[in-house]
Amino acid sequence: MDESVEVLCEKQGEAGLITLNRPKALNALTLGMVREMRRALDSWEHDPTVTRIVVQGAGEKAFCAGGDIRQLTEDLKAGRREEALAFWREEYQLNIAIKRYPKPYIALIDGIVMGGGVGVSLHGTHRVAGDRYLFAMPEVGIGFFPDVGATYALPRLPGRTGTYLALTGERVKRADAMMLGLASHAVPSGNIPGLRDALIGGDAVEAALARVATDPGAGPLEDQRDLIDSCFSAGSVIDVLARLDAAAEKGSEFAAKTAAGMGTKSPTSLCLAFEQVRRGATMDFEEAMKTEFRIVSRIGDGHDFYEGVRAVLIDKDNNPGWRPASLEGVEKAAIERHFAHLGDRELEVA
Repeated sequence: MDESVEVLCEKQGEAGLITLNRPKALNALTLGMVREMRRALDSWEHDPTVTRIVVQGAGEKAFCAGGDIRQLTEDLKAGRREEALAFWREEYQLNIAIKRYPKPYIALIDGIVMGGGVGVSLHGTHRVAGDRYLFAMPEVGIGFFPDVGATYALPRLPGRTGTYLALTGERVKRADAMMLGLASHAVPSGNIPGLRDALIGGDAVEAALARVATDPGAGPLEDQRDLIDSCFSAGSVIDVLARLDAAAEKGSEFAAKTAAGMGTKSPTSLCLAFEQVRRGATMDFEEAMKTEFRIVSRIGDGHDFYEGVRAVLIDKDNNPGWRPASLEGVEKAAIERHFAHLGDRELEVA
């Protein structure tokens, strides 16, 4: 494929086929890709010759590893705030269009799916997980927050697993993704090309999937569900950590590892993510996306997003200097400000 074309949108058979085509960048989304996907989806919505949408990522490593975060932080640092917000605005509007889409929307995920990649797959009707499937929403580790619809999706996962994923950024493989509902079908990697061809050929979507779907068995999170629900049902991040520490003292290696991992994350981001998941449980999808745009419109006013990107993605020293450095130092009012109405700058969802 010609990698100068970042996303390929083409009609093949009965399918509108979208190929995210930046394999060297793990198919990270750009504003141009978001706009082309939206243009294609809009044009196919009322095209009777297109009966389903199929989305895939080029290369063997990733479906889509997120948005182009380095570029976005550079825009914010350089005072190009409107350019950065244009990406998030149109990305979130694309997420809404996918959630509302009237035709089957099948994401073929055989590799990394994180951040923005979650936004262009999770909200569709079918999420096919290949052998290499690897999900994460790792945003609290770079001073950001789980967006692209996580405010709506995470609190609707079983028990308190959504809060767990938001606060830890832990990676989830296929078996656990099936248990959580992040993936709808498990399909061996070798069968995905044939499945794609069957979908393009017009086979009934459910029948095509049923022919190749397998049972991936139980994943490692299955045995930790009770502990996750017990610890992550606490009323604050500080209380979550206290419960994890108590479980660790009783011998839980999982609790100890989870608490240690959370200790490396941005305290501000942890509090933001906890609050968005708490609020998101009672929101509809459009309200959740408006909320995320309120948060992202203010994330550049702080320190941790720039510092997290520097430490993890640029210098790669993995030694961020968070401000404040502790959960006790995070002011409630500072978190509340992120959720305030934007007035005439609100996200348009019509």
